[in-house]
Amino acid sequence: MRLPLVHLITDRAACPDLAARAALALSRVPPGAVAIHLREKDLPGGALLALARALAAVCRGRGQRLLVNDRLDVAVAAGADGVHLPATGVPAAEARRLLGPGALVGVSCHSSDDVRRARDGGASFATFGPVFDTPSKRGFGPPVGLAALRGASELGLPLVALGGVEPGNAAEAVAAGARGVAAIRAWLAAPDPAAAVAALLAAASRAPAP
Repeated sequence: MRLPLVHLITDRAACPDLAARAALALSRVPPGAVAIHLREKDLPGGALLALARALAAVCRGRGQRLLVNDRLDVAVAAGADGVHLPATGVPAAEARRLLGPGALVGVSCHSSDDVRRARDGGASFATFGPVFDTPSKRGFGPPVGLAALRGASELGLPLVALGGVEPGNAAEAVAAGARGVAAIRAWLAAPDPAAAVAALLAAASRAPAP
């Protein structure tokens, strides 16, 4: 399965009606360009599955992908297109065995060593970051920066740049080797989510090849 260029991560604290927001956000992008990552760690299984099914219906209707964060059981039950795993979570190869050979299996990475382990473990891609400054990650230290992204991208596993990504810097991340960009605030806090996602996709698409 081809890796989408734009990855939209959920946070229902920023937007309670995620299905409605997703439908708007995906309304101006071509099929296959976007993946929504369902990341709601505090939701119990039943509520998470209901939300996953609602988002899966939206994504199918728009020709986009849905990935579920960490919960393989919910991903399978909802018919999601893949899963995104923590660096110390279920091995990527085991997730792929459960989801099927065509599933997208991502791993969260913050260093080249993380990326190397994800690659050797059979991941389809990894998120990498935080690349830029972002309020939610300041307590964990400074961003890793574009140089670290560039070095990690040389390991061969497709990387999705995460952390402070917006239309104004998405092209920099892609030019540094990212194969995609991920955002939370850029689509959930925008007054016009469709315009915000279209702008993010356009910026990433215009970036020169690394």
